[in-house]
Amino acid sequence: MQKQKAEARAHWSGSGEAASEAQWFAVLDEVGRTEFLGYDTEEAEGVVLAIFKDGGRVMAANAGEAVEIVTNQTPFYGESGGQAGDSGHLASAKAKGQVTDTQKKLGALHVHAVRITEGSIAPGDAVDLKVDQERRRATRANHSATHLLHAALKRVLGSHVSQKGSLVNAERLRFDFSHPKPVSPEELEKIEAQVNQVIRQNSDTATRLMPTDQAVAAGAEALFGEKYGDEVRVLSMGSDLDAGKAYSVELCGGTHVHRLGDIGLFTILAESAVAAGVRRIEALTSEHARRYLSGQAEIAREAAYAIKTPIGELAGRVAQLSEERRKLERELAEAKKQLALAGPAKGGDDGMETIAGLKTVLRLVEGVSPKDLKSLADGAKSQVGSGVVAFVAAADGKASIVAGVTDDLTSRISAVDLVRVAAEALGGKGGGGRPDMAQAGGPDNGNPGAALDAIRKKLGELAPA
Repeated sequence: MQKQKAEARAHWSGSGEAASEAQWFAVLDEVGRTEFLGYDTEEAEGVVLAIFKDGGRVMAANAGEAVEIVTNQTPFYGESGGQAGDSGHLASAKAKGQVTDTQKKLGALHVHAVRITEGSIAPGDAVDLKVDQERRRATRANHSATHLLHAALKRVLGSHVSQKGSLVNAERLRFDFSHPKPVSPEELEKIEAQVNQVIRQNSDTATRLMPTDQAVAAGAEALFGEKYGDEVRVLSMGSDLDAGKAYSVELCGGTHVHRLGDIGLFTILAESAVAAGVRRIEALTSEHARRYLSGQAEIAREAAYAIKTPIGELAGRVAQLSEERRKLERELAEAKKQLALAGPAKGGDDGMETIAGLKTVLRLVEGVSPKDLKSLADGAKSQVGSGVVAFVAAADGKASIVAGVTDDLTSRISAVDLVRVAAEALGGKGGGGRPDMAQAGGPDNGNPGAALDAIRKKLGELAPA
């Protein structure tokens, strides 16, 4: 018992938990560690040893209260090693409660978060503890799949891969690992295929207790962030037929499937960056994977129906339509620019005028995106030969302004000065570029023509050359 308490203190040291966690040391000193029965059963009897409410110890809990309960033994897995804690039900002769979560404190105490639904419960009461079997089954499948994923990553990406973190619950799994670059779609396909190939072996998983140093020396993978005692559980899964050894061998205190076929199916959802040199894979197994893939198939069927093409030709047809759309968008943008140059400006005039002896094209335009205004100004400069051009486009509450000055006039006139006064006229400020071409933006105040009037005024201040 003294050795177990010392190990628990070492487990807690440096964990960063709040000072209030010190209460669990008192409980551990008083009642000793919780005996975990969950490897072999999902239902067991226990005795209530301590009850906590709002951080303080209480001598009873009544219906409607949310409390934390410690028992002498439990089938409930306490959250640790990336695996979520179990939920389920608790009942005594006088009370019933819903176990919403289970936490593992000091690496020794399983603390049940319980909402009392009926009656009253107190220390010393005998209780029946029942784990939510479906949630445990799904969590087991995801946890076992993370081990297979780890092994597949090493085989596909290289031996440099090591686990940097994981999260396993009933809905999905998340696995962080060391790798210097994004995993390619082809590599992800190989990884997913390998994991499913091992699942289809449907072989028994094997666990055994071994001295930690012997287990590591034998090649068992130690998991990131885990602290191990003198003796550890070693989990072996699947067969690597080429190498003539188990596909995955890791140290793990979590719960796992009994046969690989219990995982059912494995599918990768996403691969992303977490930090420099650390990548993340999110995946699904079993029924969640089936539902996800079924949903993806339904989306594909609906898309194929919408564009009237066989589902097997969907990808190629979508790529073709996408390219056709880009081409049409380019042609439409070009047509709008040509129309803006050739046709009458908004308001009816052609936008051509002479100011201070300078040929100018000052226009409000519609249907031209801000990114196309510069090329529109370039075209107008070519038409005037020598002069000043400016275009204003307003849409979605914003106005964009572009001004251009032909090279022979930039010693007298700066396009930057022109767009700045135009932006100020609309209630904006700033703008930048070069003396021959500049751009600015501002709010659409309902009178975008004020920007062009500001440019006319600025040009009118110049004496004719």
